[in-house]
Amino acid sequence: MFLRIIKLFFIAVLMLSSCKSKKKVVSSNKNVKPKTESVVKKKEIPNVTSTKIKPTPKKASYSEIVAIYIENYSQIAKEEMAQYDIPASITLAQGILESGAGRSELSRKSNNHFGIKCHKGWTGGRVYHDDDELQECFRKYKDPKYSFRDHSLFLTQRSRYEGLFLYKKDDYKSWAKGLRKAGYATDPKYPQKLINIVEKYKLYTYDEEVLGKKSKRKTKDGSKLIMYTVKKGDTLYSISRKFNISVESLKNNNGLNSNTISVGQELKVPNKD
Repeated sequence: MFLRIIKLFFIAVLMLSSCKSKKKVVSSNKNVKPKTESVVKKKEIPNVTSTKIKPTPKKASYSEIVAIYIENYSQIAKEEMAQYDIPASITLAQGILESGAGRSELSRKSNNHFGIKCHKGWTGGRVYHDDDELQECFRKYKDPKYSFRDHSLFLTQRSRYEGLFLYKKDDYKSWAKGLRKAGYATDPKYPQKLINIVEKYKLYTYDEEVLGKKSKRKTKDGSKLIMYTVKKGDTLYSISRKFNISVESLKNNNGLNSNTISVGQELKVPNKD
């Protein structure tokens, strides 16, 4: 009997010890830092500088207005030519013709220099303006440079203008005629209007600058034209004396109707060397 009691005692001890070993042990480490979500910084959008536009004097002649327009947008036209192969002379001539050298309501209020309509798929700004029909939808841009870029895209992304890019980049006459033929304008005189603007304001010089060509065009007396940048204190008279030409000849070469010039303005002058 005594031995049986001892056996029962040992069995009970073994059962208790096995129960304790099955309990889960939970350890806590106060030094472990809680996980935090990583914060991804958004990329900052760089500031886009607005096009600097030189204002037009109130009493300026039309030739002066055009000269200021060319001064304001010639660099943009050259950049578009370098990237999209559209002659800068044609881009400037179209801008002058379509926008009235920047004086049209569409260009002043909407920065639309080429009269491009909304068309299907346009999601940008828009304005409504009377044209061929009442209250037609036209594209609106935040800055004039976007109008010039849209003009480049308009010509390069439409199959009907593919033929234009077979012409040489400085063949403004073929481009002017090709635009009319491709349906850009309905005016039968549109090509000649562009050609007249290019030749009157010597816009072909900008094509030559982009192409890195030396101008082969000459004045009536056989001298070549070079570009002169107006400096502080310059007058048409002082420049004419410097290049040994008449003031009238200087004005004719640059389409000027008055003696007003501004610092930084580029003038075409004959180089007789």
